[in-house]
Amino acid sequence: MLAALGMFIFDTDSALFDELSRRRSWRHGRTERFGARAASQFLGPGQDQVTLSGKLIPELAGSYSSIEKLVEMADTGEAYPLADGLGNILGSFTIETIDEQHSNLIDTGRARTIDFSIDLERVD
Repeated sequence: MLAALGMFIFDTDSALFDELSRRRSWRHGRTERFGARAASQFLGPGQDQVTLSGKLIPELAGSYSSIEKLVEMADTGEAYPLADGLGNILGSFTIETIDEQHSNLIDTGRARTIDFSIDLERVD
């Protein structure tokens, strides 16, 4: 298992991602002061965003239905726990966007390769 988003397992039978990028921020309130730098106050954590990108090659690894299962999960609007392959829980995330690019089409129009990118945002 590479990772899990809720009950969806990222592995060779479903979808493997090649890259996980994470961007975290923290919020600071600022108040302007005359003749000095603005006063700053720490307000707490800001956004926590994760992007998973990879390639499905259903003839070798992954399945065509994996992306559709993720789309169904996104359609619910629910937050899902994200865990890495070591069992570390990264938080509860909603699926914000799913990008797909189908290439190497065969005569039926089915893609031999699907590049994908999934953007998640932490909500807990």
